[in-house]
Amino acid sequence: MRPSIKNFVVSGGVASNQYVRTRLNHIAEKNGLQLVSPPPSLCTDNGVMIAWTGIEHFVPGRFEDPPPADEPDDMQYDLRPRWPLGEEYSEGRSVSRSLKTARIHPSLTSMTQSSLHN
Repeated sequence: MRPSIKNFVVSGGVASNQYVRTRLNHIAEKNGLQLVSPPPSLCTDNGVMIAWTGIEHFVPGRFEDPPPADEPDDMQYDLRPRWPLGEEYSEGRSVSRSLKTARIHPSLTSMTQSSLHN
């Protein structure tokens, strides 16, 4: 029995590149598929959102040093695929300490430097 695949779905940063999208469409058509993708404006990478999440955890001190590595330092990585911002509510706090809510936008560089000197 042959699979009934009819669509080739692409999203994320790759799909915001018009050249890549055109080439993928050509490949899809060649294989009898329809390329399905959101508009390029909705396919951008979310680096800012990831960085903001890091700030939200860094400022109140919610981070851990990476565990000791058996590998050389350049081989170490610390993955956190699901890092919710709602932990402070589960601890009984009723007021968010979000920088975004407070409309305060300090630079990440200044926050990092000040934390290193404390």
